[in-house]
Amino acid sequence: MNNIKELVEGLMNPNDNTAYLCLKKLEEKSLRSDEVYPFLDQFVQMLNHPNSYVRTRGIRLIAANAKWDNVCKIDEVIDLYLRHISDEKPITARQCIKGLPIIVKYKPDLKQSILDALYYGSDQKYKESMQTLVIKDIQEALKEINLVGKGV
Repeated sequence: MNNIKELVEGLMNPNDNTAYLCLKKLEEKSLRSDEVYPFLDQFVQMLNHPNSYVRTRGIRLIAANAKWDNVCKIDEVIDLYLRHISDEKPITARQCIKGLPIIVKYKPDLKQSILDALYYGSDQKYKESMQTLVIKDIQEALKEINLVGKGV
């Protein structure tokens, strides 16, 4: 299964292992070319899915394709993306936070919105052990984002 369309369809596979393999292949392809980018609208739709694994896949693929977004589709949906900083599932929130420096790298015009969301958007709703990890992810993302544009 290397056809992009089949891989994108595989993201919704009920078998999470199969869907994860599709995600990994699509992320790899996204590093090399814009061949996955035409499916960005489908990744955006995944952000509203009731299954957190599906939301996470959409989050990761949106970030992975930020460098190909020359028509500003991500700019149009950034508020929806940023809501997942405080997703009901901390794992999904963590993946969202980890994707933000990638987005800022390729979409520097979104930097201030992303910084604002990181500073003010996360609440303390997770169990203490997960909250600590989320806070650490936020701190790391802020550090990476603040390095963007400084030639580091």
